[in-house]
Amino acid sequence: MASNSVTSYSILQRALHWLMAALIFFNLIFSDGMEHWNRLMRRGETITPDDVSSANIHAYVGIAILLLCLVRLVVRLVQGAPEAPSEEPALMKLGAKIAHWTLYALFILMPVTGIAKYYFGNDTLGELHGGPLKVLLWALIVAHILGALVHQFYWKTNVLARMTRGV
Repeated sequence: MASNSVTSYSILQRALHWLMAALIFFNLIFSDGMEHWNRLMRRGETITPDDVSSANIHAYVGIAILLLCLVRLVVRLVQGAPEAPSEEPALMKLGAKIAHWTLYALFILMPVTGIAKYYFGNDTLGELHGGPLKVLLWALIVAHILGALVHQFYWKTNVLARMTRGV
């Protein structure tokens, strides 16, 4: 990875970041259709075409997140990423690196476990998807946002600008 010479994220990297963020928030906030479908399945109740359509929206958005994540990883490996600012303490740099790579892992694991439940009926992976992985994803999103705000307002670095304006 050629991250030493990279000072900002490319337009493609920023677009992928924000598109994925929007899709992830959509699926986390508007998961009612899938949850309703899952309740009907567990109870053995009748599932209508509207129920399937609502669940499919969640599934298709999840698949899009998975595909975009794979593209994003390839782009990151090819184009690199900026180094953490020097103002960031070493322990925080390590924590940020672990959190970022864990987010990438979740961007893959969440759709894969959701696909395993929805399309293949794997209840164990479905429980993992809607339980601990979802909680971990929310926690890391909050930590990610808080980290960006600390950079902006405490360390006064350009981390937020690198992912918004590309400076």
